[in-house]
Amino acid sequence: MTKTGKIMKGIAGFYYVHVAQVGLVECHAKGIFRKEGKKPLVGDVVEIEILDEEKMTGSIVGILERTNRLIRPEVANVDQVLIIFAHVSPQPNLNLLNKFLIMMEMQGVPCILCFNKQDKASKEQREGLLKIYEKCGCRVITISALEGEGLASLEAVFEGKTTALAGPSGVGKSTVLNYFCPDAGMETGDISRKLERGKHTTRHSEVFYVKDNTYLMDTPGFTALELLEGLEKEAVKDYFPEFYPYEGKCKFDGCHHIHEPKCAVQEAVQEGKISKIRYDGYCAIYEEIKNRKRY
Repeated sequence: MTKTGKIMKGIAGFYYVHVAQVGLVECHAKGIFRKEGKKPLVGDVVEIEILDEEKMTGSIVGILERTNRLIRPEVANVDQVLIIFAHVSPQPNLNLLNKFLIMMEMQGVPCILCFNKQDKASKEQREGLLKIYEKCGCRVITISALEGEGLASLEAVFEGKTTALAGPSGVGKSTVLNYFCPDAGMETGDISRKLERGKHTTRHSEVFYVKDNTYLMDTPGFTALELLEGLEKEAVKDYFPEFYPYEGKCKFDGCHHIHEPKCAVQEAVQEGKISKIRYDGYCAIYEEIKNRKRY
């Protein structure tokens, strides 16, 4: 008899499937998946055969239809993504953050932007980041995970959904996870003063049960990555919601909002209606893609 469960993590060819009223079953995937070019992913709902009830081992025999599949991180059935960056320590890499936002939009996944460590930031630093991203197209939350500040707002965000936690290492993803899933046993560690990144980083994606129909998915930290593969420079502007009110108002059709005269977006930047820092981030990504080596 087959049972249905959710893949909570996958390591070195083993998949750990949580089956209601049974527990965590260690499974191999049947060879047919490899022949068909299919790969079970963390977050997949699967059918398994239990081979040994005492040792809690089994075999994955089917993968149920996915609601979605993310490429980075490579997971399935995600309702939303919480992108976590720190206010300070480490200083936020806004170019990387902009790429995260674009990547999630490209994959069609709703996201919430969360700035952690508000207790370590000055009022000017906190307000500055919020002002930059207030029109970025997603909800922005500010918290201090270690102090427990703002976590009630996250609880409401997580309710009834599978939420992937994403962001670079050292920003407090594990601290957030430990708060909502005390049994997760994550290592938080301090920030390396020399490298300003987490000493303990997630090496694989893993799903954690919070309560009925509510799951958190921890994903590997990103430091240097090619997030925007397949994105053409002409399409970058489509992922900056701040530009939307000005589309069609430029002098030239197909304006890239870079150097063109009488550009409504550039005028909005000069008038303070669009964050200069966000606009500069747009230009940086546009130029990066423009100068990308083609092989």
